[in-house]
Formats: sequence, C-alpha cells, structure tokens
Amino acid sequence: MASRRPSRAIAALLGLALLAGLGYALRWRSNPSPCPYAQRHAIDLPRPVITRSRLRDVLEPRPGERILEVGPGTGYYTGTVARAIGPSGTLHAADVQSEMVEHLRTRMRQEGESNVDAIRSDARSLPYPDDTFDAAYLVLVLGEIPDQERALDELERVLKPDGRLVVGESLPDPHFVGFERLRRRVERRRLAFEARVGTRAGYFARFNAGPSEESTDSAE
Repeated sequence: MASRRPSRAIAALLGLALLAGLGYALRWRSNPSPCPYAQRHAIDLPRPVITRSRLRDVLEPRPGERILEVGPGTGYYTGTVARAIGPSGTLHAADVQSEMVEHLRTRMRQEGESNVDAIRSDARSLPYPDDTFDAAYLVLVLGEIPDQERALDELERVLKPDGRLVVGESLPDPHFVGFERLRRRVERRRLAFEARVGTRAGYFARFNAGPSEESTDSAE
C-alpha cells in the first residue's frame, strides 16, 4: 500500500502540471503575442514537418528576387532563403521585437549573409510601398498577430502581381492556424490557393497574388 502513495503523488503532480500547461496555452492563444526573446532558444528547436528545405521547395526563391519574411525571430529560416536569392537578391526581415532584430543581424553577419535587411516593424503596418516583393512568407507567426486580417491585407498590398505568399503552421504552437480557416481568409483577398505540403498538424500553404487589375483590364 505504501508503495502506491508515491505513484499517486507523482501522477497527481503530472496532472497538475498538464492542467497548468493547458491553461497557459489557452491564455496565450486568447491573447496573441510573439514569443518572448527570453524564450528564443525554443525557436531554434528542430521542426520535423515545416523544415527549411520544405519551405524552400514551396516558396521557390529565385536569384535576384526581393522577398519579405515577417516575424523571422532568431532567423531559423532566414539564411536558407537569403542564400537561395543571393547575391543579387535581397531578403527583408521584419520583426516586431527589437531584441530579435539585433539577434538576427548578428546571426546573419556570423553566417556571412550580406543580403538580409532586418528591421523592426509591425506586420499590421509594413513600411514598404505597394507591389514591392516577389514573394513573402511567415512561419508560426500569423496567430501571434493581434489583428491577423490587417496583417493579411498588408501582405497582399506589398506583393507584386503574381507574387507568392507562403504561410507555415504547426502544432503544438498555441497560436496554430488550421489550413481550412487560413485558406478561407486568404482567398477573400486577391490571393489564390496553389499548393500545400505537410499534414493537418503541420503544413506550408502557398498562395498566388494573381495579375494586377490593370493587366486584367488591358487583356479584356
């Protein structure tokens, strides 16, 4: 009988820890915010489904292109894309946290990537003119933005006609955005779904901005 007591106590503690973790995740999900810089080490953990190579395959970065990364954090994907478009292309990396921006700048210098322009910027108000980028991507970021609709509007605005948008999501991120919900929201804009890779629990989805209204009118 005595030997069962420690087991029950351990089970109870594990149950309490699970409930506390669930409560924290639910609270974080209901209050969107970026991963704090103090927890930056978690950002660089391996991502078995939404891998760097899979992002490259879906995004199809090309030499000389101008690409936007929203919410790069510590730069898990940044170097991969920068190398694919270099040396003449430029990767603009916009993060809302100044600590992340400085960390990314240091990391890119250490990796020898000179074609990355990292700035502090809010995804809801991007400091770029209309039709600036050949492609844009954000991974594990959309759900952290308080006004996701406005951020999607901004991404649509800064993409060139026929520009590419790639969104990556994966569980157990508490801000996970499911694919079907994402697709409905993105397709309300001038962005057409093109492809998805991965699973329901982790995926990259690619959308195309389509031709400009001027080119459509001229074709008619």
